Amino acid sequence: MRAVVTVSGTDRKGIIARVSGFLSEHNVNIEDISQTILGERFAMIMIVDTSESDEEFSALGQGLERMGAEIGMTVRLQHADIFDAMHNV
Repeated sequence: MRAVVTVSGTDRKGIIARVSGFLSEHNVNIEDISQTILGERFAMIMIVDTSESDEEFSALGQGLERMGAEIGMTVRLQHADIFDAMHNV
């Protein structure tokens, strides 16, 4: 299943490494990634494939949120169609 991971917060070293490492540990494939830094703010959107993940979708999302809190970032996982619907108003 395609999903969208969003990451935002104050920029610091290792954000991409932590998020991509977490996804790799759970057999989630990163299909596309875009990130930017505006001043001290970091923002990233990843399109991922969760079809081979060893976690259920909701557990994966909760794990990403916990990991994000550990590094001081907001990390969210959404189904790709929900993300698309919210951004195509």
